[in-house]
Amino acid sequence: MSSKLKWVGIAILVIILILFVLPFLIPVNKFRPTIEQKASEALGRKVSVGNLSLSILGGSLGMDDLSISDDPKFESGPFLTAKNVKVGVELMPLIFSQQVNVTEIKIVNPQVTMLKDPKGNWNFSSIGGSSSKSAPSSGSSSTPAVSVKELSLEDGQITLGSTNSQKRSVYTKVNLKATDVAMSNNFPVTLSMNLPGGGDLKIDGKVGPVDSSNAAFTPQNVKLNVDNLDLAKTGFLDPSQGLAGLVDIDANLVSQGGKMTTKGQLKLSKAVLVAGGSPSGTPAVIDFNTTYDLASGSGVLSPSTLKIGNAKTNLSGTYKSEGDEFAVDMKVNGQGLPATDLEAFLPALAINLPSGSSLTAGTLSTDLHVTGPTNKLVTDGTIGLFNGKLSGFDLGQKMSSIGSLAGIKSGKDLDIEKFTSNVHMAPTGLKADNIDLVVPALGTVVGNGTLDSKNNMDFKLVASVNSSVVSAAAGSAGGALAGVGGVAGKALGGGATSCKNGGIKVPLQVHGTTSNPQFVPDVGGAAASMLTSQLSCAGGAAGGVESLTKGLAGGTGGQAGSAINQLGGLLGGKKKP
Repeated sequence: MSSKLKWVGIAILVIILILFVLPFLIPVNKFRPTIEQKASEALGRKVSVGNLSLSILGGSLGMDDLSISDDPKFESGPFLTAKNVKVGVELMPLIFSQQVNVTEIKIVNPQVTMLKDPKGNWNFSSIGGSSSKSAPSSGSSSTPAVSVKELSLEDGQITLGSTNSQKRSVYTKVNLKATDVAMSNNFPVTLSMNLPGGGDLKIDGKVGPVDSSNAAFTPQNVKLNVDNLDLAKTGFLDPSQGLAGLVDIDANLVSQGGKMTTKGQLKLSKAVLVAGGSPSGTPAVIDFNTTYDLASGSGVLSPSTLKIGNAKTNLSGTYKSEGDEFAVDMKVNGQGLPATDLEAFLPALAINLPSGSSLTAGTLSTDLHVTGPTNKLVTDGTIGLFNGKLSGFDLGQKMSSIGSLAGIKSGKDLDIEKFTSNVHMAPTGLKADNIDLVVPALGTVVGNGTLDSKNNMDFKLVASVNSSVVSAAAGSAGGALAGVGGVAGKALGGGATSCKNGGIKVPLQVHGTTSNPQFVPDVGGAAASMLTSQLSCAGGAAGGVESLTKGLAGGTGGQAGSAINQLGGLLGGKKKP
């Protein structure tokens, strides 16, 4: 028994010695020209490798310094480089007939540069093309039939950009695994990578056969999942203007014949779409269906839906690749949207409700046209709020200098019968024209204004105060003056309803911010003239105003002084004691 064990031990020792010595006896580096040639012919690119090594135990060839050239139409640098490549081979054909049969290729830490030219062509499009100028001549025009049981890339990096820009996006931790890989096969692929800013992307499905005329047109049927794609750090939005947003995508992607159809859901969170805005408190969710033409670099968004809470709008349009960005031309249309659901998204548009207030009722309608590159979107159209309620906002208190004459008392809540406006939104701010606001506690307000990138308001408005409010205010002021000017009460009291316009017109300005608006009278000459005209109407005759003036001039009592203070507050003038 002991002698048998001895011979077994000797045999094991010999096998171990052979396994360690054999790699040094097989001149694997002599295969390098053959490997480079066959790989170059298969890819249509010049492929070069460094030193080769053999692992008998692992059944693999090791390659140092792999380099695959770029399409010469793009740049002279390599398309892919890797410090180390492991190639699984069948040992028996290699040892006894020096034939290389590949079973596995593993590329470790590859560095890939993917570039797009102004016409939308990618530098990887010519990979696999048998007629590529970069492929060395082999005496045959046909691409050799090469197959690999398993191909993998581990811990790689992809640099993405365009030839007409120096801007580059870097994607790390790239891992790819494909099985039964051949140019003529439809083979399964899984891909994952980290996105700029910390998000990640995953693809799982089938790819192939490889299109020999343009690899970008290779058929695909995959599931796409994107988590936390940072729109600013990937270049879709301009971070220099404070724009931001995170995107999640869950979709199915099918590409055939150069047409790529993607259908699924996109969620936009923490959006800042206008300079001066702040991250939205609720996400916008888009259920989309789009078809993209790879040859023209243009796409069509079929009728899709944009949802913010229970507010659902219709979305449609087109988009086109332009250098580093996509230019869009979209329509957004929604009717009867619950305003309460939209409130948390308003900060993304630099619209913050007055401090302490909230939208507790109302419906919103939108008809908007969105155009331009994704990092400089411009939106034009109309918006409308109907039967709204802004709880926690006292208009009378905010308009105290004006309300002292007009008698504006809205209470702690502000009812809004109607608010409509034409809007122009750009990354630098918002402009509103043709404002038409109907507030039962006040009357109607018209005008226009802007909201800049620092959230500063500059609005010029004209309020037409309700006749009932004017009558009450005039009666109050007339009563205060009755003991001084006799006819003052007649001049002001109860006569406002005879005015053709039904009330006093008050020009005013709104400054401050949307969270803390400041209402001040517009004290120009036109404002004073307009107010005098309205007061004349309230008295019914110029004589009444004349009597009122005399009463004011001769008044010395506290009541007269109070009335004068009210008028001074409205016109922005200095109050008398």
